[in-house]
Amino acid sequence: MKRIIIMLLIACSALTTISADPSAALQKKPETVIFTLNTIIQKFGLNEGQVYSVNRNPNTGIIESSIKIVPFHCSANHIQNDNVMNAVAINFPKEEPLAYQFLHIQPGSNEMFSLKVITNNGMDQSTQRIRTNRDQEMWLMCCKNPENPQLRDAYAIVWDHYDEIDGTIYMITSLRPDMYEKSMASNAFRIDGRVGSDLNDSLYVVYMADTAEELDQIDDDAFVATMPVVNKRFTFSVEIDKPKVGRIRTVMPDGSLCKLWTNLDFVPGETYRITTHNGWYEEDRDYENRVGRYSGHSLLNDLQKRGIDDQVTVEVVDSIPEEFRVADPVQSWREKLSPVHKLQFETKVDQVALAVGSIKDNYKAINETLTGFRSREKVVLLIDQLLRQNKELDKKFQEVFKLAKNFDVPATAMPGLYKDIVQFYTEQNKALNDLYKDSITNGKSIRKLHEYVTKQTEKYIKEMENVL
Repeated sequence: MKRIIIMLLIACSALTTISADPSAALQKKPETVIFTLNTIIQKFGLNEGQVYSVNRNPNTGIIESSIKIVPFHCSANHIQNDNVMNAVAINFPKEEPLAYQFLHIQPGSNEMFSLKVITNNGMDQSTQRIRTNRDQEMWLMCCKNPENPQLRDAYAIVWDHYDEIDGTIYMITSLRPDMYEKSMASNAFRIDGRVGSDLNDSLYVVYMADTAEELDQIDDDAFVATMPVVNKRFTFSVEIDKPKVGRIRTVMPDGSLCKLWTNLDFVPGETYRITTHNGWYEEDRDYENRVGRYSGHSLLNDLQKRGIDDQVTVEVVDSIPEEFRVADPVQSWREKLSPVHKLQFETKVDQVALAVGSIKDNYKAINETLTGFRSREKVVLLIDQLLRQNKELDKKFQEVFKLAKNFDVPATAMPGLYKDIVQFYTEQNKALNDLYKDSITNGKSIRKLHEYVTKQTEKYIKEMENVL
């Protein structure tokens, strides 16, 4: 019997990237601004003080965030002779139509500016100070990332106007604040976990209760969620309208529960950052001091507050029921469906898989055409067909979700389904962005397809946020 998770993973697998002639590119990124900033870095950039980091999705290789900060220094005469700053003043306004946020601040203005940087699926947020004093001039533009609408590309340059010019260039890609700030300001409590190098844990379970007394009486199999470990990280999120207490336990390789556990205060709107080790854990001291066990507002009792070492003698040998060992509530749900409902659901999922397969075949056909006889007529025909296929696919996605709702699919399964769909559209965005680089594919048809795929990506991102 097929499982829905497997089927949708197959249906939403990564598309084959289209190779193309890099000539005659249709500009989607502010290429001239990027070239200008890189020229300044090459001519005047300083090694000292540089910041460069890239975070990629381990499964797809797609960049989820990147930060490049480069200070530069030169004499006023030197930079004027190179005409570099004139290029900044010309090229930023020239490519302003590509930006959804554009800002130019002249020296003498009292307005300072900071850029919000959101990463880690909205769980981490920092602020990058850009313009810090009134003697600086600043140019900044923020653009939607053409390959992934979840991301924002920010380009900025700031410098002073003295005889010796000191400035900084910022090129930052991160999650779009307008899409994540709302969810970050919600009543969600989150766990952002990491597994230490001395452990090989693969799964944790989470318990939650209103009081310390209820937490101590909770049954071993009454956990509210599972936290699979992926690349040494695990996460959990729950909407709560008041503080609660919770517990984290490790699932051992044989399916039994570890005799040790970690008690936490669950506080709305807060994130607890924890790193687990063999017999101990690194606590989030800032959290504990502000709202946790050291704050004076903890709901944990004295024994629970003392930490994991006092609980070594707790005898816990019960095993997790078989259906939960793979952290798959969908499988348990499927087993409860009637034969008729199972058949209905599998039929819809199979239709999704076939539709996605047809779309992948058309991308492959475009690739073969571009490397063969390069028929523009055939390529346009295939692109138009892709638009029709994507519209039909959306109807099939909606039919799957409708049946899932009618058949009471577990809420914990929904974010994963949306994530796979968003990944499918993200890969299409990437493939279409590559297609723009070929003169044969450049035209009205591909722009209509790209606009539709981008809108679909944004639509399902919002729907995914609603179920988180």
